[in-house]
Amino acid sequence: MPWFQGNSMQLAKYSLQLLMRNLSASKTILPVLTLFTKDPCPLCDEAKETLEPYKNRFILQEVDITLPENSAWYERYKFDIPVFHLNGQFLMMHRVDISKLEKQLQKLEQQGAGGWRTPS
Repeated sequence: MPWFQGNSMQLAKYSLQLLMRNLSASKTILPVLTLFTKDPCPLCDEAKETLEPYKNRFILQEVDITLPENSAWYERYKFDIPVFHLNGQFLMMHRVDISKLEKQLQKLEQQGAGGWRTPS
């Protein structure tokens, strides 16, 4: 088993917990955008500012790669943060690519049969 599969599973389970909590709180399921970061990270701060207008379309989950429990993510992304995953799948790194984010969010929003709905 590749070293990152265990972490991906853990991240997917955590993402699912966030989704379920969001569902029970608002009856709306939003995708989870995971930001792999550390402190300080000026590019991460810039990325979060860029994402601000889209914040009602996803749940932002931050993973501090410097924490001991995230050492595998540190080894994988230590030279590449910020890194973003959308629903557990790699999306982008270094800077926010708005067109890529928009395309993936629209794809999820159009998959109404998959349970994704935007807030009304």
